[in-house]
Amino acid sequence: MENKTTKEKYIEAVGRRKTSTARVRIWQATKFGFIVNGKDAKEYFQTEDTRRLIGDPIIKGTSSQEKMNYKWNIEAKVSGGGIHSQAEAVRHGLARALVLFDIELRPKLKTLGYLKRDHRAKERRKFGLKKARKAPQWSKR
Repeated sequence: MENKTTKEKYIEAVGRRKTSTARVRIWQATKFGFIVNGKDAKEYFQTEDTRRLIGDPIIKGTSSQEKMNYKWNIEAKVSGGGIHSQAEAVRHGLARALVLFDIELRPKLKTLGYLKRDHRAKERRKFGLKKARKAPQWSKR
């Protein structure tokens, strides 16, 4: 699939959460566009909560004057995990890409917690237990 992104200069970053991985590419454009796995972001992330998550680095991380100057074309390829985990991976990758574009955004995005990889994942099930920590019911006799 030949794409115009290959011809233009873009910034790429990787974001992760649980088992989800997102490869995010951003470049300046005349109008705002957000594509995730070949679909529009509103079509891919159907809940309002996940849509808000992926847009947070641009909305909260940049000042109003910077928002007026730049319009971004964003493309993300996401794999693994669930929808919410994928949205957080896209947020992480987008924040990293914005920092690569403008280092002055780093302190703001860092205080918001968007540059930190959330390492929490499901704990594995142990032998003899029903779940990671849940033991079978104990009986004296």
